[in-house]
This record gives sequence, C-alpha cells and structure tokens, in this order.
Amino acid sequence: MKYGQTIFTITPARDEADAIARVVAAVPEFVDRIIVVDNGSRDGTARLAEEAGAVVVTEPVAGYGRACLAGIAAAGDADILVFLDGDLADDPARIRELIAPILAGETDMVIGSRVLGGAEPGSLTLAQRFGNWLACRLIRLIWGHRYTDLGPFRAIRRAALERLCMTDQDFGWTVEMQVKAVLHGLKIAEIPVPYRVRIGQSKISGTIKGTVRAGTKILWVIFRSAVLERRR
Repeated sequence: MKYGQTIFTITPARDEADAIARVVAAVPEFVDRIIVVDNGSRDGTARLAEEAGAVVVTEPVAGYGRACLAGIAAAGDADILVFLDGDLADDPARIRELIAPILAGETDMVIGSRVLGGAEPGSLTLAQRFGNWLACRLIRLIWGHRYTDLGPFRAIRRAALERLCMTDQDFGWTVEMQVKAVLHGLKIAEIPVPYRVRIGQSKISGTIKGTVRAGTKILWVIFRSAVLERRR
C-alpha cells in the first residue's frame, strides 16, 4: 500500500556488510526509496546494499551526522524521511507505526523510544542507558520537554527538518535534532519500539574511546544550545 506522501529511508552505514542487505530487505514496500549512505566502508557494504535494492550515496569522510546530511541531500523533496541504522538493531517493519502520526497530521517528528519499547539484554550498554537518561533529563530541566530516548530510529516531515538547519557532523546529530525540534516548536511524539542486539560491533558504543567522545559531544550540544538560546 502506497501513501499519498513520498517516504524515503536514510541509513548511515560504515562496515555493515553482515547486516545491511537484511536491513534493506526488511524495509516495507510502501517506502518509495531506500537510501544507504556508505560512510567509508571497506567491507563491501555499498555493493551489498545496492544489490539488495537500495540507492547508495557515498560519503567517504566518517561521521554519523555527516552521513545523515548526505542522505538528506540525496532525498530531494521527499515528504517524510525515516532514519534507521544499518545494524538491524531497529526493526524496519515498525516504520509504519513510526510515520502514522505524521501521516495523520498529528506530529512533525516521531522518535522511536527503545526505553519505552524495551531493549533486549545486551543491546544497550550501561553507559548508553545512563547517557540517554542524563541527556533526556537535562533537556527536560532546561526546556521542559520530556524525552525518554535519543534513539536513532526516527521519522520527520521534510519541511520540519528544513526548519532545524541541522549541522552536526558526528555524535551530536540525534540530540541536536531533538533539542532544535523543541526550540522550533515542532509537534513531537515518541512511540515504543523494540531494540535488538546489533549485528557487528558499534563504532561508538563498542569502544571506550567512542563512548567517551559520544557522551562528551552530546552534553556539549545540549549546553551550547542552552547558552545560545539565552544570548538571543
């Protein structure tokens, strides 16, 4: 079943050869285009994604936010953009639930909450759980909006995304979007989504260095946004 609005998925992927074809194959047929952004892979991720039916965009410089921006540029004038990772931790079948409030005109952005939906044992590290809690708590204390998660599985109306003027190149992408969505008065919703143990090692939470860098960047984005808002 196709909807009256064009729906594209964007999947940043770096060395996800073990999972990417399964991710692409699991995306529902009503999605108009599946975009996979090959973010400097060396394991055949791009080829496997293309063979599975995705449109592959190349962004050789590593960076989660950078890959998302490349995907957005390739999406043209799609009405709704859905972001999901390439490790099969998210269930692409849940895209229908994710976009439903947007199609109904109820929201501009929907976050898939792993906290509300329940994460499989081992799918989120203790550092990830604490970092999510802390970031969401700070957003609530500073701006009064209650999030439960910074989950990467999310959908947003293209027109709303353009208002946010996203700039982050790496680990701060998800929190930048959520903070700016509050500041710009977007209609925001969260829905529970399941979260599975990822296939392969995470480039962020899979290492101590990556975890520290991600946590530091997320906090920096929150405090920078708070300072900039006070200066206006």
